[in-house]
Amino acid sequence: MKSSIFKNKGIKTFFDFFARIAISSIFISAIPGKIAGFAKTVEYISSKGIPDPIASILLVGAIICLTLGSGFFIFGGNQKIGSAFLLLFLIPTTIIFHIFPFHQRSVLMNLGLIGGLLITALREPK
Repeated sequence: MKSSIFKNKGIKTFFDFFARIAISSIFISAIPGKIAGFAKTVEYISSKGIPDPIASILLVGAIICLTLGSGFFIFGGNQKIGSAFLLLFLIPTTIIFHIFPFHQRSVLMNLGLIGGLLITALREPK
């Protein structure tokens, strides 16, 4: 049964915006720590077998993906661009840091985020 509350365009727009903020909040909250603790984050990335110079480049790329992805995802006229940036960050991050060794909770949470981003990336424009 369809609820009449979701027939109202203003309410649908509000919930769509709220959902994008909710999904982006985890990405936005990660940005300050990556910037403030840049050296420690590079060290952590390197501990996964990635050489230091490449780890630094990957971290800069991650910060750019998180920043641009969150911005486009929340405020952009086309959230598909934001979804693509966030997926570009999230998929390799999940594989590198949470598959070996397997962190079930992190993998499942990231899979949920990946699913939400894929829905946004694949949905037709309104």
